[in-house]
Amino acid sequence: MRTTAVRRRARRTSAGLAVALLAAAVTGCDSPAPPAGGDRGAQAAPRWNTAPASVAAVGDSITRGFDACSVLADCPEVSWATGSDPAVRSLAARLLGDAEVPARSWNYAVTGSRMADLPGQVATAAQHKPGLVTVMVGSNDACRPTPSSMTPVAEFRAGFERALKDLRTASPESQVYVSSVPDLQRLWQQGKDDPLVRQIWKLGICQSMLAEPLSAEPGATARREKVRARVVEYNEVLREVCAADALCRYDGGAVFQYPFGADQLSHWDWFHPGRDGQARLAELAHRQVTAAAPPR
Repeated sequence: MRTTAVRRRARRTSAGLAVALLAAAVTGCDSPAPPAGGDRGAQAAPRWNTAPASVAAVGDSITRGFDACSVLADCPEVSWATGSDPAVRSLAARLLGDAEVPARSWNYAVTGSRMADLPGQVATAAQHKPGLVTVMVGSNDACRPTPSSMTPVAEFRAGFERALKDLRTASPESQVYVSSVPDLQRLWQQGKDDPLVRQIWKLGICQSMLAEPLSAEPGATARREKVRARVVEYNEVLREVCAADALCRYDGGAVFQYPFGADQLSHWDWFHPGRDGQARLAELAHRQVTAAAPPR
């Protein structure tokens, strides 16, 4: 009888152990509990919203529509990012609808701005907690009196990193669309053969690229190539820094690669985008922002 009792207790113990093991398998209790606060690395990355509810723009003269409507003047109504001109159909108009643009979009770009100015603009834009912030900056960092005065790449990177960091602190859920810097050498090629354009460029527009526009001397050619190479470096910075932020989308070089022609340029300076050029920028941006995945 004693042997029988021992056997019965053993069967009960085995059955209880089996139940406990089964419960552990179902509930996951066989794995150590996650640390307090959860495992951030295991959390799913935030998903890109292809229909943001508001748009804030930061950057330079291109986003202000400079020289698009009249000489030496901003024309924000034709801005590719937040303008209200129906001929442009800005990114904000395409995303929000024309009627919503005045109430749900803001343009804090400033003509002449460089990357060093971006954190201040972003801080102002962040106060609205915008669904999307558009960034187009860098042309003025390359467009200097001489190539030696262009913004160093390390400073350019530091400015962009600071701007994104400050945005994440002030408005962590805002998405960011970053435009590549245009190919300034292509713009030089579009206007260099026109005597009137050359006279206008002498007034001081982007002399690092546009000085002596017809010169084929080795020094002039090397100067232009140096400026273009710096623009390529700036775009790589924009790509790399943006890639480290789950809610930032770089345009994949779309603006840099776009073949702007005379019809897309301002007829006041043959350098900044005119209305048609602004419309093309809006089209490119809308395509990127509403895509299911970022450009490769």
